[in-house]
Amino acid sequence: MGILENGKDNKPLSLKVLQFLLLFLGLGIALSILSMFMLRFSELKNVLPVVQSRINPCFEQQNSLENWIKPLSNLHHSMNDAELFWRASFVPQMKKLPFKRTPKIAFLFLTRGPLPLAPLWERFFKGNEELYSIYIHNLPSYKPDFPISSVFYGRQVPSQVAEWGKVSITDAERRLLANALLDISNEWFIILSESCIPLHNLSVIYRYISESKYSFVNVFDDPSPVGRGRYNWKMSPVVKITQWRKGSQWFEVNRKLAVDIVTDDIYYPKFKQFCKPACYVDEHYFPTMLHIQSPHLLTNTSLTWVDWHRGGAHPATFGKADVTDKFMKQLLEGQRRCVYSNQTTSYCLLFARKFSPSALDPLLKLSSKYLGF
Repeated sequence: MGILENGKDNKPLSLKVLQFLLLFLGLGIALSILSMFMLRFSELKNVLPVVQSRINPCFEQQNSLENWIKPLSNLHHSMNDAELFWRASFVPQMKKLPFKRTPKIAFLFLTRGPLPLAPLWERFFKGNEELYSIYIHNLPSYKPDFPISSVFYGRQVPSQVAEWGKVSITDAERRLLANALLDISNEWFIILSESCIPLHNLSVIYRYISESKYSFVNVFDDPSPVGRGRYNWKMSPVVKITQWRKGSQWFEVNRKLAVDIVTDDIYYPKFKQFCKPACYVDEHYFPTMLHIQSPHLLTNTSLTWVDWHRGGAHPATFGKADVTDKFMKQLLEGQRRCVYSNQTTSYCLLFARKFSPSALDPLLKLSSKYLGF
């Protein structure tokens, strides 16, 4: 039974059927083995850890321009003051920007804990999101409870204890400035307390500050015991008595002066070492340092009104009974005269303090009538 002539297979039909059956059986066994293997592989895949690739796609631009200019949505960071001030000191050398920028006012709230006048400020900020940013420095032990819809939600910077009359208050103000400098859009910086209120709407305040060539820092030479009398001769020759100045800690500075403040390693160490109660750093450091370095950029006046007529170490505080129509008229119409854009004007003050929590309700009732919001 071999191969016959003409190449034809001469095998019996039964043999051909047997070969076909063996081939079919072998194929079935192979498929069964393959099925078992796939099932086993599936079980192992669920047990073995999946190794993620650590290679970033080539199209992810980690150092894109957007990463440098985009404002931080989360203000929390782990930098200490030295690291923060160094990071905040970065200054572009080219004045022409390669992107569109709307300069903003950074409102810097220095507070122990809550902001009892927050509802008034919420009304003030509403609808002007592109013109401002907010930063809050409170005691580390205080846990804010602003709702997620609030403009103050998540605006607390990493803070440290700040005590009135001590250098830690100045540290807190420098810390606020440094955190705000991390946002390249912030051009002007205003220090405020929890007892401050705005005297005009945000559009008026923005125009007033943005169109000024100068920064509003209260600076004057006080020859009395609470002025020059606080000077420590050990600060000479870095700080001379003829350069010693006094002023309010509630000031407004532009970006250039804010950078000068956080990068100062000449005058600040002298104040930290030699200006201790009854020398109060917050009343003398900023006015003196800025007067020495950049007197041509200062108005020598403050934007914040306070009332010292009641006497004492602190200005008057106004509560619910004080905030009346008569009081608001006197506050807005009785302003001092000052120089703005080389012209004398009575339109000098943009903020006022000190207002207690009880003043909130009458302020809300009168704000649209007198404050413009």
